[in-house]
Amino acid sequence: MAFSILYFFLSFFAITVSVSSTVNNPKTFIVHVQHDAKPSIFPTHEHWYESVLISLSTDTHSLEPGGVVSENRIIHTYSNVFHGFSAKLLISDAKKLEALPGVLAVIPEQVRHVQTTRSPEFLGLTSTDSAGLLKESDFGSDLVIGVIDTGIWPERKSFNDHDLSPVPAKWKGECVAGKDFPATSCNRKLIGARYFSSGYEATNGKMNETVEHRSPRDSDGHGTHTASIAAGRYVFPASTLGYARGVAAGMAPKARLAAYKVCWASGCYDADILAAFDAAVADGVDVISFSVGGVVVPYNLDAIAIAAFAANDAGIFVSASAGNGGPGGLTVTNVAPWVTTVGAGTIDRDFPADVKLGNGKIVPGVSIYGGPSLSPHKLYPLIYAGSEGSDGYSSSLCLEGSLNPNDVHGKVVLCDRGVNSRAVKGEVVKKAGGIGMILANGVFDGEGLVADCHVLPATSVGASAGDEIRKYISTALKSKSPPTATILFRGTIVNVKPAPVVASFSARGPNPETPEILKPDVIAPGLNILAAWPDGVGPSGIPSDKRRTEFNILSGTSMACPHVSGLAALLKAAHPGWSPAAIRSALMTTAYTVDNRGQVMIDESTGNSSTVMDFGAGHVHPQNAMDPGLIYDLTSYDYVDFLCNSNYTTKNVQVVTRKYSDCSGAKRAGHAGNLNYPSLSAVFQQYGKHKLSTHFIRSVTNVGDPDSVFKVTVKPPRGMVVTVEPEKLAFRRVGQKLNFLVRVQAEAVKLSPGSSIVKSGSLVWSDGKHEVKSPIVVTMQEPL
Repeated sequence: MAFSILYFFLSFFAITVSVSSTVNNPKTFIVHVQHDAKPSIFPTHEHWYESVLISLSTDTHSLEPGGVVSENRIIHTYSNVFHGFSAKLLISDAKKLEALPGVLAVIPEQVRHVQTTRSPEFLGLTSTDSAGLLKESDFGSDLVIGVIDTGIWPERKSFNDHDLSPVPAKWKGECVAGKDFPATSCNRKLIGARYFSSGYEATNGKMNETVEHRSPRDSDGHGTHTASIAAGRYVFPASTLGYARGVAAGMAPKARLAAYKVCWASGCYDADILAAFDAAVADGVDVISFSVGGVVVPYNLDAIAIAAFAANDAGIFVSASAGNGGPGGLTVTNVAPWVTTVGAGTIDRDFPADVKLGNGKIVPGVSIYGGPSLSPHKLYPLIYAGSEGSDGYSSSLCLEGSLNPNDVHGKVVLCDRGVNSRAVKGEVVKKAGGIGMILANGVFDGEGLVADCHVLPATSVGASAGDEIRKYISTALKSKSPPTATILFRGTIVNVKPAPVVASFSARGPNPETPEILKPDVIAPGLNILAAWPDGVGPSGIPSDKRRTEFNILSGTSMACPHVSGLAALLKAAHPGWSPAAIRSALMTTAYTVDNRGQVMIDESTGNSSTVMDFGAGHVHPQNAMDPGLIYDLTSYDYVDFLCNSNYTTKNVQVVTRKYSDCSGAKRAGHAGNLNYPSLSAVFQQYGKHKLSTHFIRSVTNVGDPDSVFKVTVKPPRGMVVTVEPEKLAFRRVGQKLNFLVRVQAEAVKLSPGSSIVKSGSLVWSDGKHEVKSPIVVTMQEPL
């Protein structure tokens, strides 16, 4: 792409400016400037930026056809995550910025998208515990979680401030009023709310205020849902259309919330996201929850990675969703090592809705449907949408306008998953006169099922079940006995086994940008999660759905991320001195990889055992994370060394970290895998070598008992030799740090050119009370 280039400059300066592939069509860029490069004649950085843009606009080369001056204007200025601004520019003007002294980088804007109540109990967090993480942290009461998302619906009971103490004195944020959102919308629970729309409008024109709120109010639902997962209060009774009845609660029920609305009808724009990060750092949040994702690019081209580094540098824990691109490999996003990347697992609750076929077979499915059901004792005519209508492809997917009412009226319709949303397919069937829908996964989706709030009786089935139903329809038609079916809605069941299971949609490793850093870091509940929902949106999320519900059930790594955000707030409250890296280390080294049957967690898409590329270190275990024994800590300078060892230039490192480094010392110290991360990942390029080896240096800090001795147990990846020196770590005090060395030796394996194989093992330090576990991952590659 013509503008996927980051223009580097001599100093630290960040500007978001809009450009495009046609010279006369301005779009948005982010430009990074050195904070001390401002000429003294300007009283503020803003005056300097405006002067730069005026000088570009008055240059005759910036004239559009007809002599019209190009529309160079500032969208946002930034002063906390870096110094700089975002603006719309012609490409010719953007190129001129290259030559300006003080400018370090000009980054093209990306557009990102959201990654769309039993989970506290499933995680072992119950309000009746006399001890444990909730009690120890006072339910997170003085911590502030900033949720960067689609806004919030402040009236929900999940955000009430009953019995909460006054707003923490450290808080510097505000409640920005807007359309249908008075300043009184905030309280002692929702202590801050802001919205950022200038970047969105710079690209799309003025927003349509009949369908969107020019305020922090949520017109989508996603932000309300994620905020209540992180920090919703206890609410009873809670359910969605009668499903998942019980008590709803977030991870940190007393933590304070600050909502930063950056996502609009057409997506979430970097210029606005950066403004939200900038505000959150200044406001004084403790945790940032970011359930938004985009493509993976080098860190110095990734505005989110740059903003998250600055937040981490300020002591703020940043958790982000891994993405919903699974079950394929190399799909994980938000992969910077200073961000905690969260994949999605299931909980032990399900919403079965089975298909009963005319041949007597029962095919399992899932659904959340609360309206009038099909009769369980009657069979209805069944058709496959792909065999009806003129265009088999669009009709198979039940796309808008693809179904012939004469073919589907009064029938149950089998639709294939893909292209349009699952709920919209049901609306298409309903409008064409169908009375029910079976939604079948494609081959790529595998057997992973997501329960949806459908607008007609409908259920979702796996890929193999879809094949079985299509085969039944075909056989029945040939035998002159018309195919029939009904859907049996079985409500809510709990204590399901196996659980957790890695959700089919959850994005997988390896890390496309840095394979030496295992991503995702952990998984958390992300399938069929009940949480708060706005009044203005039906539970299916489609405009024609006029049903209203206080809670909704959604799935996605978007739902997993705020679980970890809330847990991070609890851990920070229980351990105020812990850094963001220490909190992540506690979550990773205490994570588990077995399900409630005692077997390795399975991969929902295949039914086979899952791997470290699916779950990272494993599934979070909050109670154990409160007392992990040892932590792998990191400072901002460790990340600088990591970037140096990842072959980033000095200027690239400055773009990300705002820190100058000549990199020579870092490169003497080792390689990218030597970042003091709780997981260990080695990549061997075989190149015809027979024997391969590498080493990792790690440092652990004692956060357990003063006098404790930890002994190591290693399970090496199959066919490899792993040694640890020393094999015993004797600590005399809390806070003491000790180092150890891990050597990994492997023998080349037969691989075809361009292919690779991944093997994993583990390293555990134990003092008899704590088990501090790290995955060991070795990737063998045969280059082309």
